[in-house]
Amino acid sequence: MASPLAAWKSRPRFERQSAWALLAAINGRRPARYSRYFQVPSFFMSWGATEAAVPWAALNAVRTVGAIRRGEHRSASGKAAVAAQLAAIGAAASFVVEGRRTDEQFNAALAPWLDDQTIRDRPSSVRAGAVVPLFYGGRNRRSRSRGIPFSPESRGLRLDVYEPLTSARPDERRPAIVQIHGGAWAVGDKREQGIPLLNHLAANGWVGFNVNYRLSPRVRAPEHLIDCKRAIAWIRDHADDYGIDPDFICVTGGSAGGHLSALCALTANDAEFQPGFEDADTSVQAAVPFYGAYDMADTSLMVKGYRETFLEPVVFGSRFSDDPTPFEKYSPIRRVRPDAPPMMIIHGTRDALIPIEAARPFAQRLGEVSESAVVWVELDGAQHAFDIFPSARTVRTIEYVERFLDGCHRGVIK
Repeated sequence: MASPLAAWKSRPRFERQSAWALLAAINGRRPARYSRYFQVPSFFMSWGATEAAVPWAALNAVRTVGAIRRGEHRSASGKAAVAAQLAAIGAAASFVVEGRRTDEQFNAALAPWLDDQTIRDRPSSVRAGAVVPLFYGGRNRRSRSRGIPFSPESRGLRLDVYEPLTSARPDERRPAIVQIHGGAWAVGDKREQGIPLLNHLAANGWVGFNVNYRLSPRVRAPEHLIDCKRAIAWIRDHADDYGIDPDFICVTGGSAGGHLSALCALTANDAEFQPGFEDADTSVQAAVPFYGAYDMADTSLMVKGYRETFLEPVVFGSRFSDDPTPFEKYSPIRRVRPDAPPMMIIHGTRDALIPIEAARPFAQRLGEVSESAVVWVELDGAQHAFDIFPSARTVRTIEYVERFLDGCHRGVIK
């Protein structure tokens, strides 16, 4: 008797592809968010199916048409395979519809400030029909300088600069944005994340800085944060070189970068995290964390074993049971303060790596304590790292982040 694996391999390719397509559609709707063993593969499958729904649906359609032309739909199993493909294509269409409703969710979150017409009707240089310029910059949108060192302590710490092509007026000072990449504090690079947002902001008159930081396990917490604060201090010191306003520097990032950007906002000028540059001004005037982890001490809302199997051995190099202090100090939720800068916190409801339930307490606590604006945005159907794909959801998200930051810059949101 053939093994299940052998039986599976013996099926026609189209039938196997259809089974995977249907599984991806189901998983896209209900990813395994709390499974220790299936969380990561479920994320990757859901990530592609939901955030790249248009090309995924197109691929399934091409496969289905090809199978029908070959006559593979005539058998009972072939008919089932076609039905599975049609269901997957229908699911992809529903994912696109969800993404196109992103405007509604941002408008609801920004409702207290939408009386200001310049926020409600702010013209955008990027629309859904301009995806390629948004993601790749376009010749008329920005210039970029790569690999600029910002720390004498580590030559490996470098940043990229995104500037508008138009020169600033002699008396003009532009706002700045610092982008911190994600990757679980252990992988990732400035060349991989934040590019769409930086391109869009540069097209709207901002100067963007995409920064690297040293990664675990080569370094342990809080070295990642220290490196990010070094970058902010360097940017402020070099404000004249880039024509930026040293009194208006903002920070953003996703995943680990969301965690670090929130910490940067909440630990301004904290000498503990500024060894050797204690007197440097590392304050930021606004922050936009995407799908971040905000509590390293209480991980009960994360996947089981997250702290014991990853945070302790890789990120901290110490056990929580021996000393919880480093974990507490590295938790944005435990550093909330009344004088925190305005924040827009963005998270997807289907995030498989950092469940939205783990982020809500931070947004709630910050809203209770901070005297500044706190904008909490739940994006229906969005997966972790959704903004890496050039989707309708990403285009709209980037537009609204720019509206929020512009409102902060003009003092409408504060």
